Amino acid sequence: MKLNRSTDMALRIAMLAAANPRRMTVDELSDQLDLPRNHVAKVVQRLQRLGVLVTIRGRSGGVAFAEDGGRTTVGHVVRAFEGDDEVVSCDEPACSLRAACRLRGELRRARDAFLAVLDDVTLGELVAGPTGPALLALGLPRPRPAPSGGPPGRDVSPSATVPRPPEPHAPPSPVGPSGARPAVPGPV
Repeated sequence: MKLNRSTDMALRIAMLAAANPRRMTVDELSDQLDLPRNHVAKVVQRLQRLGVLVTIRGRSGGVAFAEDGGRTTVGHVVRAFEGDDEVVSCDEPACSLRAACRLRGELRRARDAFLAVLDDVTLGELVAGPTGPALLALGLPRPRPAPSGGPPGRDVSPSATVPRPPEPHAPPSPVGPSGARPAVPGPV
C-alpha cells in the first residue's frame, strides 16, 4: 500500500518532533525535512488535532511533541491521513465484475493486515535507538551557496560548497629506510 504525501510528511514531522527536546517552528520543520512550508503548516494542524503535537503561538512558541504523543500508534496516524477508502474503486466507473469479484475483498484484507502491523508500532518506538539522533542530525546546518558579494575573506563561489577530491598520493620511494635501494631479484 502506498501512502499519500501528507501521510508521509505527517510521520516524518511527528518523528522529528518526538526526537527533538525543544520546540520547533514550522519553518524549521520545513527546512530540516526539506518539505514545502505551507504543506508542513497544514500537516502540523492535523497532527495537533490528533493529539500528536502541541502548538504554542507567540514569540517563544512553536511545535512540540505532545506528552502522550509517544503512545500514538503509526496505524492511528495513517488512518487519520489516508481515510477509510477502499484500495480500489469499483463504483466509478462501475465495474461489471463487481457482483462476482473477490479482488475487492482480498485487497481490503491486505489493507487491514497492513494497518494491523502499524497498530503495533508507536511513534515513541519509531524514534528509539539510533533513529532519534539521526533525526536530530537533520537539523545540522546544510551548506548553502552564499549570495554573490558575501562577507570579505569568504569564498562565495559555487565551487566553495562542493567537496573537492582528495589530493593524489605520491608513489612510494624506491629508497629504503637506510638510504640504500632495495635489492631487486634478478632472473634465476
